[in-house]
Amino acid sequence: MKIVRISTAEIRIPLRTPFKTALRTVDSVHDLLVRVETDTGAVGYGEAPPTAVITGDTLGSVRAAVEEFIAPALVGREVEDLDGTMNALARCLVKNTSAKAAVDMALYDLYAQSCGKPLYRVLGGARQQITTDLTISVNPVPEMVRDAREAVARGFSILKVKVGKEGMADVARLRAIREAVGPDVTLRVDANQGWTAKEAVRIITALEDAGVNPELVEQPVHAADLEGLAFVTGRVLTPILADESVFSPADAFALLQRHAADLINIKLMKTGGIWQALKICAAAEVYGVECMVGCMLESKIAVSAAAHLAAARSVVTKVDLDGPSLCKTDPYTGGPDYRGAVIRMNETPGLGITGVPGFEEEEQ
Repeated sequence: MKIVRISTAEIRIPLRTPFKTALRTVDSVHDLLVRVETDTGAVGYGEAPPTAVITGDTLGSVRAAVEEFIAPALVGREVEDLDGTMNALARCLVKNTSAKAAVDMALYDLYAQSCGKPLYRVLGGARQQITTDLTISVNPVPEMVRDAREAVARGFSILKVKVGKEGMADVARLRAIREAVGPDVTLRVDANQGWTAKEAVRIITALEDAGVNPELVEQPVHAADLEGLAFVTGRVLTPILADESVFSPADAFALLQRHAADLINIKLMKTGGIWQALKICAAAEVYGVECMVGCMLESKIAVSAAAHLAAARSVVTKVDLDGPSLCKTDPYTGGPDYRGAVIRMNETPGLGITGVPGFEEEEQ
């Protein structure tokens, strides 16, 4: 199965409600899609969002990386030579992790198709379904309380609450949400690098004392402040999840060696795809650290690739793959089945996604 062409297209999908964090506000998914064709007629799909505030990637930079660097390096290579092809992908340009991730997932899609199995089974097959949380964006407290109640009414029992913009005011915000949804709903808190280390300890301790009982707090300090992250981790009872601090396997090893966090959040757009994400999973297993698999603002293609990874590996115990649930529509055919909080993996080969807007004319 030889790669003969790599092409791109754009997708835009409106969100149910604007997505707001300590870093940005977005009202639609506007991503780059990637299609990898082979000489057998098989095709694989990938996707990358332009998340400049986190990865540094824009829509234009992702497209240029795919079309001008990645495609020339990979056309003519064999999909079945997965290790060689992934090494070629890693070497063809520095960073540009989102572009690499989009091509990586398309290659894994094709590789699993060549095996005649769904991707999650090729990667390990730990479970057939997973349960995701749903993100509650940063807004005035009454609006966040309303959104939290609506999420629970939709069947979500785990909520990821965005904070990090107003310091100690986040304590009152989270107390109001806890009171609104009751004690049985799991709350995850994501500060998106919004606090200093000392501020994080003060806020998290206040949350513990107030009975908010968060399951975890994600990335309380700046991504580069590994010392501050370790400071927080060592001084609170609530588990600390590293997100933006871990892009690569090397980042994961640095964090694991000094126990700077209790958990690691793996996102394909940070790692550059599944190939590197599997290395982080392996490192976490060695250190006995559990992982979450999360996503940026992605639609069903990229989220499905992440879902296959999450379903494949037992070290992944938490899932934050709510991208399709945040979108107003699903423009794709096939793939995993998203039913509220439950994601059931497809049993068709690869990612299982077939109908993809933007490439219809090429497929006719």
